Amino acid sequence: MLALLQPGAAFAKEDQGRTSDTALAKAADEAERQLQQTFTNLRFEDFGPSPVEGPIYQASAGGRIVYYAPQSEHILFATVYDRNGVNLTALAQEQGATRRLKAIDPAKALAIGPAGAPTVIEFTDPDCPYCQALDRFWAAKAAEGKPVRRLIFFVSGIHPTAAAKAEHILCSPDREAAFKAAYSGQSPAGLAQCAQGRAKVADDAELVARIGISGTPTLIADGKLISGFQQAELEAFLDSHARPAAAKAASDASR
Repeated sequence: MLALLQPGAAFAKEDQGRTSDTALAKAADEAERQLQQTFTNLRFEDFGPSPVEGPIYQASAGGRIVYYAPQSEHILFATVYDRNGVNLTALAQEQGATRRLKAIDPAKALAIGPAGAPTVIEFTDPDCPYCQALDRFWAAKAAEGKPVRRLIFFVSGIHPTAAAKAEHILCSPDREAAFKAAYSGQSPAGLAQCAQGRAKVADDAELVARIGISGTPTLIADGKLISGFQQAELEAFLDSHARPAAAKAASDASR
């Protein structure tokens, strides 16, 4: 009797396997059909199963949105759009930036640039090449008549001499001139030191850790978080402030 039952059990398992495969194939076909119907403006050449399994969760790391799938132990650095083309990842980053703004006291920043100019909050490092490129960009824009007011906080945990250079800037009689010199690559004979500057560097480091800044430069402009030297986004920021100013000037001239 046992010998007679065993083949039947094997056939049952094979049937279950075939049924499962059929169900998966149908689900994949339905998913592909729905993808084509939802995103009609895109053309897809290939379609198949993803290595990511189970539910996906959203997290924030250093101001950046990441996605985690615990079942398959995958982390995704991705941008998520809805069917209307709305960038949901960018929205989440902006919401996070808004929350972070509450922890930042602008009065504690090193202010560089004319009062009344469009203001950006800037987390920077004197030894960061992209921060140096950003400083050159701001200088070029100021020469074009588009200055900004930069509220500077120093990130000192990435490069080994960043803290000492930041302290030198903060302890110099002309802090803006010292900032410009440091970011142009000049190396003074000796770095200035003072208790006030050292305390400010430590306070900035605590703020950086608290709000999760992990890279430089990081900027907040009009409540939007900008990670890295994103020239196109900064140009758009400047243009958005130039248009109202130009309209006001034209209105005043017509009076």
